[in-house]
Amino acid sequence: MAERRAFGALPDGRRVEEARIAAGALSARVIGWGAVVRDLRLEGAAHPLVLGYERIGDYLAYGSHFGAIAGRCANRIAHGRFTLDGVAHQLELKPGAAHHLHGGDAAQFGRRLWSFAAQTADSVTLTLHSPDGDGGYPGAVAASCVYRIAPPATLVVELTAVTDAPTLVNLAHHSYFNLDGDADVRGHRLTVAADRYTPTDEDLIPLGVAPVAGTPFDFRAGRLMGAPDAPPYDVNLCLSDARAPEPRCAALLEGARGVSMALWTTEPGVQLFNAPRMNIPVAGLEGRRYGAQAGMCLEPQVWPDAINHPDFPSAALRPGETYRQRSEFRFAAAG
Repeated sequence: MAERRAFGALPDGRRVEEARIAAGALSARVIGWGAVVRDLRLEGAAHPLVLGYERIGDYLAYGSHFGAIAGRCANRIAHGRFTLDGVAHQLELKPGAAHHLHGGDAAQFGRRLWSFAAQTADSVTLTLHSPDGDGGYPGAVAASCVYRIAPPATLVVELTAVTDAPTLVNLAHHSYFNLDGDADVRGHRLTVAADRYTPTDEDLIPLGVAPVAGTPFDFRAGRLMGAPDAPPYDVNLCLSDARAPEPRCAALLEGARGVSMALWTTEPGVQLFNAPRMNIPVAGLEGRRYGAQAGMCLEPQVWPDAINHPDFPSAALRPGETYRQRSEFRFAAAG
C-alpha cells in the first residue's frame, strides 16, 4: 500500500509531503523538498544508512543537499560562465561564491519543491519544471526523478529531463551514506573502478585528467577512508569517457559492521565527497549529531565543469533529446 504523510510546510505555506516506499529488505522515506531521500533502512541494520533530518526547517537551514537531487547542473562550472552553440551565458552564483555549484542559489533543484506525480508501494515519481532563464540557464527543462526499491535491497534512481532549447543538464543523487551508524565513516572501505581522476585547482575547478596510480585517489584495490595518507576528499573519479546505455558496476562501499553498498550507474563519473568540515548544529535522524566525515557521498554524474572542457563527457542537452540516468545503490547485510 502506498503511504504518504505531511512532513511540514515551507515559509510561503506550501505543503511538503513525505512518501514511504519499500520492497524486500529495504525501505526509504522521500520528501518533495529537493526530491530528498530523507531516511533509508535495511533489515539487519539497526541504524539509518543516510544522513537526514526530522524537520523541514532543518533542511531549509542546514540542508547540505542531504539526499537531494542536485541540478540543473550538478558540481562546479568555473565562474558560472559557459558558451553553448556560440552563445555565451552567465549563471547565478551563491552570494560570495566565485563559481557556480549544484545549479546556483535559488534555482538549484535540491532546494526546490518537486511534485509527486505517482506512487506505488515500492516506487515514487517526482517532477520539476525549471523555466527558461532559471538561474541563468537557457531553455525550459522538465525533469523527473523516480525512486524505486527493487528486491532484495536496491535503491534505483532514474532521472530524466527534456528541454525546449539547448542547455546543460547534469543531475546527481546526493545522499550522504554511513553504513555503520558510527559518528564518522573513517572505518569504511571504498573500491572504485576508475583509473583516472580530474585534478583541480584550489577552488576545485578541474585542470584536466590524470592517472590515479600513485595518488590517494587510487581506489581500484580498495582503500580505507580513514587511512593515514587520506586527504579531504572532494574529487571526481573518471569511470568512462561517455554515459553508458545500461548501468555498470562503479564502486563498492563496505562498512566495518557487515553492511555494504555497490553502486551501479550509467554515468561517466562519480564525485567522492567525505564532508571533512561538516558540523551541523542540530540533531539529525534518531538524535544523531553530524560532525566531520559523518557521511560520504558517491554522486554519479558527468565530470565537473564539462562544458568548459571539450574533451570531457558532454553535459549539453538539446530539443528532441532526453537526458537519462539510471543509478542503483545495492545494499547487503552480513548474515
